[in-house]
Amino acid sequence: MDLGLAGKVAIVTGTNRMTAMGATIALTLAREGADVACVDIVQPGAEEVAQAIKGLGRRAIAVKADQSDHEQVKAAVAQIKAELGPPVVLVNNAAMMDPAARIDKFPIDLFKTFIKIDIDGPYYWIREVWSSMVEAKWGRIINIASIAGVQGSFGQVAYSSAKAGVIAMAKTAALEGARSGITANAVTLGVVDTKGTQQTGPQFDRIKQRIAMREFGNPQDVANAVAFLVSDKASYITGQDLHVMGGLDLFTF
Repeated sequence: MDLGLAGKVAIVTGTNRMTAMGATIALTLAREGADVACVDIVQPGAEEVAQAIKGLGRRAIAVKADQSDHEQVKAAVAQIKAELGPPVVLVNNAAMMDPAARIDKFPIDLFKTFIKIDIDGPYYWIREVWSSMVEAKWGRIINIASIAGVQGSFGQVAYSSAKAGVIAMAKTAALEGARSGITANAVTLGVVDTKGTQQTGPQFDRIKQRIAMREFGNPQDVANAVAFLVSDKASYITGQDLHVMGGLDLFTF
């Protein structure tokens, strides 16, 4: 099935590890014909992904950027435009997650750091690619969110708040972009095994018991959903929050 991505320039953030979600999304979009800018604060990892994409016969570059810094995002987008062309697909995947403490004990500086990376960053990327999408009269924005942003997460007040924020951000982008051919959606995840380790043990067994399918997701599950939403096949889907979590958000017993 042709998804209509041939020759389109995509940005995927958080692509520093071959087996992880960002890399899998980037490679999946490349297989569908997209040229991909692999962005990460760790450039060697992003370079490995970019080289793999080139092996598929598509154009790709690795771009180093700290998305908490607006000027770095601006510079990254300028580089991508110069080397690949105007980006019309954006997947905001990069985020930081680190369990810390209850609300009254959560370090203020750490809270600010989470917000800068996990919600300021996605906003900066959307802001900087917006004009390219408007000019093309075609654009696709995907914000990767988490069940933590829907149900909360003990000890993760900053991460939960940010992930709720990127869902609302996608909805706002959908409203503002609708008449310019831009769609924006969130893909909200449950538990995804990004290391491919087949994790076992009492803790993981307990988590699986809460998932209706009794299995963790894998990065390809997420990449497939993203590829559909950024395709021409999903041109009438916008402002939605697609849950990819095997029924973790269902009442199970």
